[in-house]
Amino acid sequence: MPPKTTKPAAPRLPPLQKLRVRRPNQAQANPCVGIMTSMLGYWASSGYSAQGCMALEQSLRACMDQAKPEKQKKNTINYHLMRLYPKIRGARKID
Repeated sequence: MPPKTTKPAAPRLPPLQKLRVRRPNQAQANPCVGIMTSMLGYWASSGYSAQGCMALEQSLRACMDQAKPEKQKKNTINYHLMRLYPKIRGARKID
């Protein structure tokens, strides 16, 4: 008698209470931080009233005066995971 052919079982997700993505909204780094660090380091080494740091001060002012980028929309991945996880996981007995 020939052996029966069976389909491999579909992979099942482990029993999780929640399926979430950690920190989906990463903040963008401020582009003025590098210039500010340079200026503070220069002030620390040669004093606050040093004339040599005028170029750094002007570049920092120009950077700070630039328009801020528009806010990013909030990522909705966790909302959709919460909504779809019961359909992916399948039926479960209520304890």
